[in-house]
Amino acid sequence: MTQNWFASLPNFITIGRLVLTPAAIILIVERQWIAAFLLFAVAGLSDALDGWLARTYHLQSELGAILDPIADKALIVSMYVTLAIVDALPAWLAIMVVFRDVMITGAVSLSWLMGRPMKVHPHFSSKATTAAQLVFAGVVLAVQAYGLHIPLLNVTLIALVAALTVASACVYLWLWVQHMRL
Repeated sequence: MTQNWFASLPNFITIGRLVLTPAAIILIVERQWIAAFLLFAVAGLSDALDGWLARTYHLQSELGAILDPIADKALIVSMYVTLAIVDALPAWLAIMVVFRDVMITGAVSLSWLMGRPMKVHPHFSSKATTAAQLVFAGVVLAVQAYGLHIPLLNVTLIALVAALTVASACVYLWLWVQHMRL
């Protein structure tokens, strides 16, 4: 079923996630932790909802295929950078998360600039990485908002996010090298 972009509910949800991102960032900077957590939870759940709606009701669109990863990147990168700035999570982890996304975006852009366009399909490692990154950001916000501090969970999630971020970066780098035939 073909839909105009403005008639697509998944696209509206994705755009809503983009709009919620700066609001959540402002709330973190202002140390309004409960509101930031709730807004982030809505944004995070919207990621699952828009994808489910698009698949279930055949509402996929070219715009949605581009907009959804942009909304994901905007939310995750903004959250990690801001949470690192306010000392709520390790700066090295935020740098790792941002670097992975910059590397993937740069590699895809470079392939296009060199006349060898590369279609990027979400790899399982990327989906797992995004999920872990969202969960950890939510846990960090919950700790700040409600004082729910469980040290073992924190250390485990940091290790999981770091490992998945590196693994996913390696997968995409390998796919890019194969595509470019370096």
